[in-house]
Amino acid sequence: MTWAKDWVRSSPGTHIWLLVIGITSLVIAAASEGLGQFLVHRTSSNIHELNEHPLPSLLISGFWIERPESFLLYAVMFELLHANVERWMGTARWLLTVGGAHIAATLASQELVLLAIEGHRLPRSMTHVVDIGVSYGLAAAAGVLTYRLRPPWRYGYLAGVLVFFGIPLLTGATFTDFGHAIALAMGFAAWPLTPAAAAEKLPPEDGTGPADRASAPPPERRPESPQER
Repeated sequence: MTWAKDWVRSSPGTHIWLLVIGITSLVIAAASEGLGQFLVHRTSSNIHELNEHPLPSLLISGFWIERPESFLLYAVMFELLHANVERWMGTARWLLTVGGAHIAATLASQELVLLAIEGHRLPRSMTHVVDIGVSYGLAAAAGVLTYRLRPPWRYGYLAGVLVFFGIPLLTGATFTDFGHAIALAMGFAAWPLTPAAAAEKLPPEDGTGPADRASAPPPERRPESPQER
């Protein structure tokens, strides 16, 4: 099982995150119905909790899922998306990308809810809506992973991602669908943080890039013959 240990060590952030989600899922599964509802509402990043506990609600909401029976599906998605992106980008840049997308998508989607409440398009009870989960981070990772694939696989994958997130957005979108779209766009926008972007900035392998030519010594001049002017 050396390969499994190497895989986990190469993406520690992904597996620590997944471990915490596994623990919180067990807590929800073992809790009574009333306690379970209290926990998912208390750890939500909805309008009420953002007003009362802004930083904790933004961070904690990313470590819970509402249905513990979905944990295995999320585990597969973490291995396919987060683990591959973290191994490729490095833990710090991966965390910056998916963490930033989670926070931005949460704030933007809840702002949409607030505007809809103020416009009397949603009931005021939506200020207490359950808003927990890891899907915004997964959407961001899905966007970044586009740059990891080589053509023509990249184009097929990109089309699939756009269809997966685009259809709900165009057919009766919820605030969560808007959040997914924002997180996906932030994943696409993370191109400058990827190794592929860094590789494009490197000089050609033959050493004849602009910097090499500028630092190269000038060619020796031969003495002019009488015919040369």
